[in-house]
Amino acid sequence: MLLKASPAFSILTSGVGDRFPSIKCRESRLLVRAAKGTSTKSLTGVVFEPFEEVKKDMDLLVPTTPLASLARHKFADESESAVNEQINVEYNVSYIYHALYAYFDRDNVGLKGFANFFKDSSVEERGHAEKFMEYQNKRGGRVKLQSILMPFSEFDHEEKGDALYAMELALSLEKLTNEKLLKLQSVGVKNNDVQLVDFVESEFLGEQVEAIKKISEYVAQLRRIGKGHGVWHFDQMLLDDQALVHGG
Repeated sequence: MLLKASPAFSILTSGVGDRFPSIKCRESRLLVRAAKGTSTKSLTGVVFEPFEEVKKDMDLLVPTTPLASLARHKFADESESAVNEQINVEYNVSYIYHALYAYFDRDNVGLKGFANFFKDSSVEERGHAEKFMEYQNKRGGRVKLQSILMPFSEFDHEEKGDALYAMELALSLEKLTNEKLLKLQSVGVKNNDVQLVDFVESEFLGEQVEAIKKISEYVAQLRRIGKGHGVWHFDQMLLDDQALVHGG
């Protein structure tokens, strides 16, 4: 390695060659040679040798068995199981919302605003399940779909009426989903899985808080109006809101 020295530095190097045979001075240049058998790391500054480090763990980093995921890295079995559990949660909630849609869409119930609200909610929850499935595959996990329970088909309530009862049920489901998401996030923290924690926090937790707030307001409003004519007006409000969301 050849280091160029300034003229001022060359004055200071006079006589250096006499004391240090491995260093020779030529006019304004300083020639440095490493002594035989010494390490060059301190001279080159190399502290990371990727090829040497990869060679040690090549079989672990790039598995050769046909069924092993090539993409999987730092993804614990517990995290994989927790993601599959959350997929099942999202599908079950979607299924219940779909049952609520079918109920309010009946000809003898006729609340189209509620029907469309729960239909959109069902589609949203199914979208969440699919997003978790995509993430599972991205991390090298294996998607394992589990059983979905059959929901109720009747939602009328003698005291509360069907509208308030359905919206309270929806609020309970959103809070339950939030608890499951927080549990999944804690699994990521436990396993030092920064990617999983970031995915749950950035994609779901904020949205979940917004959903809980929105449905809480719906429950409060329905409790005020009771089971009478006000339910029809509330249904019309839902239709107007949906028209704005879907662009008319």
